[in-house]
Amino acid sequence: MKASQFLISTLKEAPADAEVVSHQLMMRAGMIKKLGAGIYTWMPMGLRVVRKIEAIVREEMNRAGAIELLMPVVQPAEVWQETGRWNKMGPELMRVKDRHERDFIIQPTSEEVVTDVARQELRSYKQLPRNLYHIQTKFRDERRPRFGVMRSREFIMKDAYSFDRDAASAKDSYRAMAQAYRAIFDRFGLRYRAVAADSGAIGGDLSEEFQVIAATGEDAIVYCPDSDYAANIEKAEALAPQQPRPAGTQALEQVPTPGKSTCADVAQLLGLPLQRTVKSLVLATDRTNEADEITGTQVWLLLLRGDHDMNEIKAAKVPGLDAGFRFATTAEIVEHFGTPPGYLGPIGLKQPVKVVADREVAVMADWVCGANAEGFHLTGVNWARDLPEPDAVADLRNVVEGDLSPDGKGRLAIERGIEVGHVFYLGTKYSKPMNATFLDETGKPQLMEMGCYGIGITRLPAAAIEQNHDARGIIWPDAIAPFTVVLCPIGMDRSPEVKAAAEQLHDQLTAVGVDVILDDRGERPGAMFADWELVGVPHRLVISDRGLKEGQLEYQHRRDAAATKVPAAEAFAFLRGRLQA
Repeated sequence: MKASQFLISTLKEAPADAEVVSHQLMMRAGMIKKLGAGIYTWMPMGLRVVRKIEAIVREEMNRAGAIELLMPVVQPAEVWQETGRWNKMGPELMRVKDRHERDFIIQPTSEEVVTDVARQELRSYKQLPRNLYHIQTKFRDERRPRFGVMRSREFIMKDAYSFDRDAASAKDSYRAMAQAYRAIFDRFGLRYRAVAADSGAIGGDLSEEFQVIAATGEDAIVYCPDSDYAANIEKAEALAPQQPRPAGTQALEQVPTPGKSTCADVAQLLGLPLQRTVKSLVLATDRTNEADEITGTQVWLLLLRGDHDMNEIKAAKVPGLDAGFRFATTAEIVEHFGTPPGYLGPIGLKQPVKVVADREVAVMADWVCGANAEGFHLTGVNWARDLPEPDAVADLRNVVEGDLSPDGKGRLAIERGIEVGHVFYLGTKYSKPMNATFLDETGKPQLMEMGCYGIGITRLPAAAIEQNHDARGIIWPDAIAPFTVVLCPIGMDRSPEVKAAAEQLHDQLTAVGVDVILDDRGERPGAMFADWELVGVPHRLVISDRGLKEGQLEYQHRRDAAATKVPAAEAFAFLRGRLQA
C-alpha cells in the first residue's frame, strides 16, 4: 500500500468533546469521524483495525467449531414479545414502525432471532451440539453515549449462541467458548483478565467477562495476587467476618449532630473511626395486579458500614428484593422513619420495615446510626439489646482492597478494566418461552440448553489504545495495527536511489504478506514521523540518501526511544525477523 493512494487524515488537536485518550487519539489519527451522538463513521485507517480484529475472531471461532451466519439488524417485535424483552429492555431498545404500523426493533443483540432459527432447523438430538455466530452491527439507545466508540450507540459485535441437549453438554460448550476467547485475546496482544461476572439483563448462570487492563477503565476488577481468583466488582463476594459479634460496652445515647447528615461528617464530629458508623439505605418493592397497578408497597432498610458502598447487584439477590426494587421516595421515607434522609436508622420507626444488615454490620457492637430525628444520631447501638436482630443478613457491599479472597488464598487487590468480551451459560431462558425443542432418542421433545458469547469488535480498538499509548500517540500491538510496517523515505521525490530502495523493500515485504505502507507523499521528515507515531504503526524503517551512502537504514519500533542502524542489504531479513519475534 502506498500512502498517496490511501486516505490519511490526521489532526493536530482533538475535538473538544473527546473526553478519554482513546477518543482523542482515534479522532486525531483519522480513524473515526463523528456523525451524531454515539454514531461514528469508521474511516479507512480505523476500519483496517476493525477488519483485523474480525479476522482473528472469525479464525478462532471457526477453529472452535462455531458456524457463521448473518442475522438481520432490523427484527420484528413478535419474537421479542415471546421472551418478554419487548417490555423489559426499556428505552435502550430502539423501537421503530414500518409503513404498515407494524413494530420492529433495531437489534441490540440476537438471542430471540437465533433461537427462532434453532427451533426451525435443529429438530433432533443428532444435530446437537451446535454453535451459531455472526459479526453484525448493533444499536443500543444509550442515554448518555460517551468516550467515543467505547460507549457508542451503534457498534459492531460478534455474538455466538450454543445449543445443547442438556445442562452438562451446555457447560462443555461454555467451557470451549471460554477457552476460544482466551485464544482470541492472547492473539490480540493485549493484557487482559478473565473474571467471574454477574449475568445482568441477559440472564443465566455461569458468566465470565474478559477485561482489558487499563487505568481509565470503567469497571473495577477484583483479583487475588496469590491465586487465580478474579471477578468483577459486582460479582466479588465480601466474606462474612470470621470473628463473632463482641459484647456491647456502651450505653445507647442520642447525641446532637446538627447539619451532619453523612457518616463521614458524623464520624469526624464525634472523633470516631468511619468504620464505627452505619449508613441507612431505604428501598421499596411494589406489589402489582394483573393490570400492572400497584396494590401495595413494602419498604426495606439496608444497613451498611459507613465506609462501604452498596452493591445493587447483590442487593437484588436478597429474597424479596429479587423481583425488582427501587429507591424509596422522600414521602415514603418520612412516613416510615419520621424524618427526611440524612438522619435515618433502625430504631424508633413510625412504620415497620424489613431490615437487612450487611454481614459486617451484623457482627458490629457499639455502632452509630441516625436517630430518626433531624440533627441527631445514636451512639452505642447494639443488636438484641437496643433493636431486634435483622430480618436478614446478606452480602450487600462492594469488596475493598485488602478484603480476604473468597478462595481463602490471600487478600484482594483491585485494578481497572474495560469489558470487551462476555460469555454466559443461559440454560433455557430463551428456549423455554420460544418453545425451542428437539426430539431426544425416545422421540420426546426436550428444551435446548443455550449459551451466549459476545465480543465488542468496535470497542476493542479503543480498549487497546487506552492500554497502549504515549504522549506521541497510539502504540498498536502488531496483530491489530492498521499497518504493521511503515517505510519512511526521506526525499523520495528528489532521489532515485531512495525511491528505488523504498519501492524494492515495499514490494519484498508485500510479496511475503507483510502489511506495509510506503509513505510516498513527499512530507518533511518531522511531519511524516509525527503522523505515523500518532497512528501507532509498530515498525518504522527510514530510508535516506545519507543512509544509503553509508549502507545503513534506520529501524525504530514504536516503543523504542531511539532508532537502530540496520545494514541496508539486511533490512528485509531484519524486519522479517522482528515481525516473527
